[in-house]
Amino acid sequence: MNSAKLNRQRVGYLFGILLPLLVLVVIFFTMYTGKSFWAFLQIMWIQGNLSQVLSLAVIPNLAIFFIFIWTKKLKTAQGVLGATFILAFLIIILRFAR
Repeated sequence: MNSAKLNRQRVGYLFGILLPLLVLVVIFFTMYTGKSFWAFLQIMWIQGNLSQVLSLAVIPNLAIFFIFIWTKKLKTAQGVLGATFILAFLIIILRFAR
């Protein structure tokens, strides 16, 4: 893939949203293999742990943010940061919705 095509904000938003979803799926498969994904989310919501699990899922965004900074893909890093702020806002809403 061309490096210029990778250096776009929307690519960063895509990485910044998909990576935490992937991590959330990995957490699901390691913790709750016998249940559906939606049941896992409901259990986390009922227990009051959904915001904490989502917070853990967002941590890998820090790594890809720095990778894009180090490789001089600043627009993509901007997108990752923007997606992380959106997810952080969602986590805050979930945290105080209870």
